Amino acid sequence: MTGTILVADDDGAIRTVLNQALSRAGYDVRCTGNAATLWSWIDRGEGDLVITDVIMPDENAFELLPRVKKRRPDLPVVVISAQNTFMTAIRASERGAYEYLPKPFDLKELISVVGRALAEPRSRQLEKLPDVGEPMPLVGRSPAMQEIYRVLARLMQTDLTVLIHGESGTGKELVARALHDYGKRRKGPFVAINMAAIPKELIEAELFGYEKGAFTGATSRHPGRFEQAEGGTLFLDEIGDMPMEAQTRLLRVLQEGEYTTVGGRTPLRTNVRIVAATNRDLRQWIGQGLFREDLYFRLNVVPLRLPPLRERKEDVPDLAHHFFAVCEAEGLPVKRMDTEAVAALQNHRWPGNVRELENLIRRIAALYPEDVITAQHIENELDDGPAQPAATPAGNPSETLQESVERHLSDYFAEFGSALPPPGLYHRIMRDVEYPLVSAALAATRGNQIKAAELLGVNRNTLRKKIRDLDVRMMRGVR
Repeated sequence: MTGTILVADDDGAIRTVLNQALSRAGYDVRCTGNAATLWSWIDRGEGDLVITDVIMPDENAFELLPRVKKRRPDLPVVVISAQNTFMTAIRASERGAYEYLPKPFDLKELISVVGRALAEPRSRQLEKLPDVGEPMPLVGRSPAMQEIYRVLARLMQTDLTVLIHGESGTGKELVARALHDYGKRRKGPFVAINMAAIPKELIEAELFGYEKGAFTGATSRHPGRFEQAEGGTLFLDEIGDMPMEAQTRLLRVLQEGEYTTVGGRTPLRTNVRIVAATNRDLRQWIGQGLFREDLYFRLNVVPLRLPPLRERKEDVPDLAHHFFAVCEAEGLPVKRMDTEAVAALQNHRWPGNVRELENLIRRIAALYPEDVITAQHIENELDDGPAQPAATPAGNPSETLQESVERHLSDYFAEFGSALPPPGLYHRIMRDVEYPLVSAALAATRGNQIKAAELLGVNRNTLRKKIRDLDVRMMRGVR
């Protein structure tokens, strides 16, 4: 490859590294430390590709980019930045950058991006996003989150179907909302439906609506979620819990772009973007006959995996500060953490992911009068200490309920043989369910058994018996 690369960065070391790497790759390189010189080169028609930092001493690259795209729409611009936030990736994309690379970047990847950009020059006019300031719909600067930001930035101006994979509490709905709020359908409605929260026999009616008289109790026509989301985005959370009949209907929508209401006969055209999410391995469910393979391929056009918090612990401080800021905006006292408190947060396993961290921060902001949060505060609220996972009575603490049931079945048949009914299976499985439920209720109420019983909807004596029978380890100060 040949061509002239214009490099703008106020860091002399970065300029030197880029100059050497690009020169070795066969390119002519011109470097500058300010935006004014870069613009003069571009205005004179020089250069075949631009690599620019966002923060320059005389002008922000995001202010320069619109002029570049207007003056030379075919000139590819690669944005590099140490800011590394979700909004950095979005702004780079919506202002017409060919690619965004967070610092520190891999030189081989940069050379590859330059080669692709020069081999496939393009000109595209993107709809300008509104000035949204610096909201933080997604928080984190880890490499895992940077890759998610880059993928999301590429998807904003498309209607491609996205399937988000991630454990509970990783922020799947936040990602779906970001795709909508910063995409070309942002003026339309965002409608979310959780398949696991709706009785299976009602899911079709909820999704597609129903006609008057379609079933007992249908006294009038009711619009479904597809109709409510017309022109916008429909988020199908926990898609793995959708029953087979509804899966067949959804497949037709994805294939034909139309559906019929329950009890209806006339097909209705639909114009929605589908974003689905799951915390299950749908391929395993396909093998068990619980999920349609053809629907999986229709949904999995763009797969997006959200990492659990334990895989991006470097984001914990930013997330904690963000949640404290949210609490402050809601009227709670201002808090700050000392370095030991931050370390305690980072050492915790976070089985509940970002949602667990958010709940912890909200609880601390509301309950503790101190302005400075220490490691002792964190450890008190985590109970087991920062590095201890939540205890379970048996088995792997990270296994799902489905995996627990399957493990019990396997153990039982191995012990008693397939010819005999496995005795006591119900009670043993219920123990695995009740132990974390009771523990979570006690933790949420700081060990107050009266409040925990009210939370669970059981008698206090029943709760006491459960604590005794399950041998639930109690917190300090339990009442």
